[in-house]
Amino acid sequence: QVQLVESGGGLVQPGGSLRLSCAASGQIFSIDFMGWYRQAPGKERELVGGIISGGITKYADSVKGRFTISRDNVKNTVSLQMNSLKPEDTAVYYCNVVDLGSIYWGQGTQVTVSS
Repeated sequence: QVQLVESGGGLVQPGGSLRLSCAASGQIFSIDFMGWYRQAPGKERELVGGIISGGITKYADSVKGRFTISRDNVKNTVSLQMNSLKPEDTAVYYCNVVDLGSIYWGQGTQVTVSS
């Protein structure tokens, strides 16, 4: 089992920045993917971005150029730097890890972008 602990959500004004972090612990074998999803009220959960084991990153079109994902393979952490935040970025953000095909989710952290 892998446990995920997220931190860094909160309230920010439009145009501001936030950084989310997620630490994985427990019985980790070989992480294939670390990334972030988000779910806004009344909408389906969507991929924000992630990093596969080869270091290749993928982002949703809506966040390209504004969000950056980074991963520490030694500490098993993944971070999401969010810049130029917009009200439409408001959602619960979930850390997601795939370890040898098993999928794990964090508890979610609220990000609210509002003036």
